[in-house]
Amino acid sequence: MWSTLTARPKALNAVAVTPSDAEDINPTAGVYLGVGGDLVVTLGEMEDGESVKFVDLAAGIIHPLVVKRIWDDETTADDILAVY
Repeated sequence: MWSTLTARPKALNAVAVTPSDAEDINPTAGVYLGVGGDLVVTLGEMEDGESVKFVDLAAGIIHPLVVKRIWDDETTADDILAVY
């Protein structure tokens, strides 16, 4: 484990994600977009079925979002990685 004197790395693992209107993912520490665009997600504290749309997110950075679903409908971002 990480000691209180050692900074915890921002990313320990990443997994490619295919957006789905039916399947949840393990809650993330962040989301990386290879191609920027709109991202529709259910955040970690939201009720199942709820979503929020982040418009025009930038590519090439890790967005610090705790996400449990990335919705296919209305998501235009691509090459998405769930960061853990």
